[in-house]
Amino acid sequence: MFKAIVIDKDASAYQARMAELDDEKLPEGDVTVRVSYSTLNFKDGLAITGKGPVVRQFPMVPGIDFVGTVEASTDPRYQPGDKVLLNGWGVGETHWGGLAQKARVKGDWLIPLPLGMTERQAMAIGTAGYTSMLCLMALERHGVRPEQGKVLVTGANGGVGSFAIALLARNGYSVIAATGRPEETDYLKQLGAETIIHRSELSEPGRPLGKERWAAAIDSVGSHTLANVCAGTQAEGAVAACGLAQGMDLPATVAPFILRGVSLLGVNSVTQPYLRRVEAWSRLCAELDLEKLTDITHEIGLEQSLQAAQHLLQGKVRGRLVVDVNS
Repeated sequence: MFKAIVIDKDASAYQARMAELDDEKLPEGDVTVRVSYSTLNFKDGLAITGKGPVVRQFPMVPGIDFVGTVEASTDPRYQPGDKVLLNGWGVGETHWGGLAQKARVKGDWLIPLPLGMTERQAMAIGTAGYTSMLCLMALERHGVRPEQGKVLVTGANGGVGSFAIALLARNGYSVIAATGRPEETDYLKQLGAETIIHRSELSEPGRPLGKERWAAAIDSVGSHTLANVCAGTQAEGAVAACGLAQGMDLPATVAPFILRGVSLLGVNSVTQPYLRRVEAWSRLCAELDLEKLTDITHEIGLEQSLQAAQHLLQGKVRGRLVVDVNS
């Protein structure tokens, strides 16, 4: 038996609850993992509260990432006792996820926990930090370099935004942080931001082209914000887009793309190739100050995640929520 958060839906109600399940209920997969930690991401908040169409089948165990120890495996790459982690691949949406004491998944979805990183640190980083690194790698592949100019980060106080600032600063970039919470200016500057702007400069309908203000950007907001980010990007610059906190629409024109040669780089954190996932996590281990993760992390127990999901969507959470599934 193991404990899990379970989401059920019928004609009259959508409910997330704490439950105790038999191992036989676990879905099909090559590898069974005894989970140590999971996290609460924005997508998990939508799934638990039912405020977004995240869950595709019921019943569902939410949690889009987890870390733990292999308990059983028919995949030759993983043996009992191996430390592994997972991000994406539809867990918590179409396949039972990490907000449980056990998970059974395909071996193809896992990677080894990087040497030098603890399980708790891995989930303090979680999908948010992993996505931020994928965005940085996308900008680098496009040829963006620190000497070309400043890099804008939207949604700066969120998980993706916080890690993006830290990673960009670590790699020598000058960072502009856009936030709706100016009282967090000191926090953002501690992460490495040099300039702070209010998100209202970007969140309303804007002009097809604006003043060239940044060489590149990492955007986790979407909608009007992403349109204005593109409109303010320098010629031949690039924008890595990875989120839709404001909306999934893009009310923009082609002007930035055909008049300035701006590139819009979509970043998908769900189904990345194995080697890219390993590279991203290896760089996270090397380029983040893992000791400082404590400053941006709050740990909660499994059952607490039900209430914490509400707080997350209400914008009451700063930094990362790590879930100790055995607490």
